[in-house]
Amino acid sequence: MGRPVRAGGRRTGRVALAGAVCAAALAALTAVPAQAHQRPQWDVKDTGVFDVRFRGLAAVSRHTAWVAGTGGTVLRTTDGGDTWRDVSPPGAGELEFRDIEAFDARRAVVLAIGEGEASRIYRTDDGGATWTESFRNTDARAFYDCLTFFDRRHGLAMSDPVDGKFRILSTGDGGRSWKVLPDAGMPAAQQGEAGFAASGQCLVSAGPSDVWLATGGAARARVLHSADRGRTWTATDAPVPAGDPARGVFALAFRDRAHGLAVGGDYRPGQASPRAAARSSDAGRSWRPADRPPPAYRSGVAWLPHSRSAALAVGPTGTDLTTDGGRTWRTVDTGSYDTVDCTPDLGCWAAGEQGRVARLER
Repeated sequence: MGRPVRAGGRRTGRVALAGAVCAAALAALTAVPAQAHQRPQWDVKDTGVFDVRFRGLAAVSRHTAWVAGTGGTVLRTTDGGDTWRDVSPPGAGELEFRDIEAFDARRAVVLAIGEGEASRIYRTDDGGATWTESFRNTDARAFYDCLTFFDRRHGLAMSDPVDGKFRILSTGDGGRSWKVLPDAGMPAAQQGEAGFAASGQCLVSAGPSDVWLATGGAARARVLHSADRGRTWTATDAPVPAGDPARGVFALAFRDRAHGLAVGGDYRPGQASPRAAARSSDAGRSWRPADRPPPAYRSGVAWLPHSRSAALAVGPTGTDLTTDGGRTWRTVDTGSYDTVDCTPDLGCWAAGEQGRVARLER
């Protein structure tokens, strides 16, 4: 299945760049360029597939990354994208994978979305050679959108509202088993409110217990926050486009439990998306719109590692960079990507339509 992956580089990929080397590399990525060719650029990798849209992405290091997408497809590289192995779960060809969370080159958990039994979770412990189905939704009212993990054992998955509230799944064994959490601590959903399974970033976590959930499709876009691993939640309005099923917050990123970014807008091509980004410095209790937001809808966002102010946002019409904590954004690439993820060793990856996967180069 697919081309073999060459061995090597895995250990190096796990070690974060340190000291002056890391500082110099980060400065090169975020410096305002004098020439266009000096901007941070995506190096597009040949995945060998062209009919798959990858909305699920798990970056482990500059060398190792997993992507998941349409047609039940999962690919993995351990050599920086030079080669990719098709490690798709057997019999998953009709599933839509929208999120994948990887702990290393061998262990990963992938989420398939959809109504009823189309929502499933699989786990592998051997680099995708074998997969175990650990959850299959049996409630026709549920539709699961995103996954997140606090550590190698504890994680959550979220579904669109059931009986008027978002539904949360919890695992304490690395995704091998799941249980539905009580919804007593979940605020009521707005009419038409849901999550967007656009990039695997509608549910994100930071630290041992904080988690945030992004919403749209209702009168107001909101961000829900839990400080106790999903047992109780508070909801805050986000200043991004809302009032339509196609509008809302599509992705979140928190560099610590206080500082977060939200991006979104209107996903329909040609529709304007003013105020499509916001930032928070108080764990999501309040959000401020970007002074100069991205020029269009964005579906993915990620902080650059070892930086308190630099981040990337991606979408079908381009990539934007902020170097001031989300106050202003500037476009640095016009390629189409749906999701983005970065690692401590300065490995930033993006993925999207037509089998497109890239790594950021300085």
